[in-house]
Amino acid sequence: MYDFELVVNALTTMLVTLDPPGLAPIFLGLTVGMNRAERKQVALRGSIIAFVILATFAVFGAGILGLLGISIAAFRIAGGLLLFTIAFEMVFERRQERKEKTSEVAITKDHIRNIAVFPLALPLIAGPGAISATILLSGSLSSPMGRAALIAVIALCVAVVYVTLYVAERVDRYLGVTGRAILTRLLGVILAALAVQFVVDGARAAFVI
Repeated sequence: MYDFELVVNALTTMLVTLDPPGLAPIFLGLTVGMNRAERKQVALRGSIIAFVILATFAVFGAGILGLLGISIAAFRIAGGLLLFTIAFEMVFERRQERKEKTSEVAITKDHIRNIAVFPLALPLIAGPGAISATILLSGSLSSPMGRAALIAVIALCVAVVYVTLYVAERVDRYLGVTGRAILTRLLGVILAALAVQFVVDGARAAFVI
């Protein structure tokens, strides 16, 4: 059986980075005027596209780094710092503001039918943080079985995102402003700890500590 701790770490990292509860109110703003069937279609298409993007980076991300001459240790440090920045934004509610601005720009520039691709799939679901986390995790889960486990984790997390978007109206009403703020900050603290661990692991590998 594959290392259960690594799989749990991957699951936690991806769920926190994707931040399904934080996407719910953004999704509602993107799909204003749509009925439930149309929202379901947008959520499904966006989730599938995001999964394909993340799965591609899970399989080929390490190879791309190798071609560029970037070691996994260096990327762990850089990716950990990036994830820490995202965690900082989550704790101080700056990430939500940035996502809202992204969605507002997209609505004015793109047709409503294309929002499943931009900005929902990219960059709201499969954003820089999620892509960085995927490549970092692919370095830890580098065997064929590990990659399969990582893709399964990504599929599960994206499925959670889809379900959250599908019931976004009810979730947003249930959490409220206070609930979203508490949950986002809690997830931010967890992500910060995971990010620091990535940096520590990268430093140990780089300097052979």
